[in-house]
Amino acid sequence: MTDDQAVTNPAASSASPTPYSLTTPPLFAALAPARNVLIAGAGGGFDVYAGLPLAFALWHSGVRVHLANLSFSELELVNRDAWVAEHVVAVTPETTSPDWYFPEGTLARWLAAHDLPSTVYALPPLGVQPLRDAYRFLIDRHDIDAVVLVDGGTDILLRGDESALGTPVEDLTSVAAVAGIDLPVKLVTCLGFGIDAYHGVNHVQVLENIAALDRDGGYLGALSIPRTSREATLYRDAVADAQAATPQRPSIVNGQIAAATAGEFGDVHFTRRTSGSALFVNPLMAVYFTVGLDALAARCLYLDRIENTYGRRQVITRIEAFRDEVATRIPRAYPH
Repeated sequence: MTDDQAVTNPAASSASPTPYSLTTPPLFAALAPARNVLIAGAGGGFDVYAGLPLAFALWHSGVRVHLANLSFSELELVNRDAWVAEHVVAVTPETTSPDWYFPEGTLARWLAAHDLPSTVYALPPLGVQPLRDAYRFLIDRHDIDAVVLVDGGTDILLRGDESALGTPVEDLTSVAAVAGIDLPVKLVTCLGFGIDAYHGVNHVQVLENIAALDRDGGYLGALSIPRTSREATLYRDAVADAQAATPQRPSIVNGQIAAATAGEFGDVHFTRRTSGSALFVNPLMAVYFTVGLDALAARCLYLDRIENTYGRRQVITRIEAFRDEVATRIPRAYPH
């Protein structure tokens, strides 16, 4: 898609442009008509935790919010009665697994302890077609009228010709899966700007992509999570709980975001997993960057190649083949 081919609406391309106002964050304006929202971690691991501040705010305003996560857990070890569809596991506080790495179970128990809706749906890392079926099941099950994919980091915003793509496999499989579903509101929001530098992402190119999405009408702005807000306080507590439950592999991404929401800055470490690395925790990590999912999908240069995939390995090989063919953009250093 060229910059001249505009997507008119960030949430649903069939609608007319939305006249957003400075007085209401566009993220919440776009979700205002929704009554049943699915917030889903797009990239696996602890990504669903990055959606918690948004979920807390929506729950507090009376919106029914359901949580899901593309899972890296050994879901085949979970009891079969937790499987509510072929590729969907309903993880509750009572769900157990011998796998020590189980973010969905940890989160479900934390939510229950705080009297919040405590089912977290876990989706296996698959290709686009079965993952789309999983999303359709959840949408039908809960009468979902808005889906928000959440990424810890911002590499989900890369279109394919950047100098490095970070970890695109799960992120863009999720985008492609939801892009093929007709729904009133579909968004992608990112928390943790700058974290993907660890995987070689050039964040000047991320900003360039956001600007292009803005020209297309697909950018819903940036929204900071206030340090003293209820949402930030609960989020930090949930992240600390997850770190205590998974000490061998705590979430480096959410640990840095949580530190940023507390006003920390610079080379702040909370786990030995980051020893030897120079971290740059800063206020931009505590900012949601939100775009329309359809607008993002339209700009991805390889989404058509992964459309008819059924397994994760297929997605990997097709992205690799695309990267072998494409001329990548030259990375730039941030000039300030």
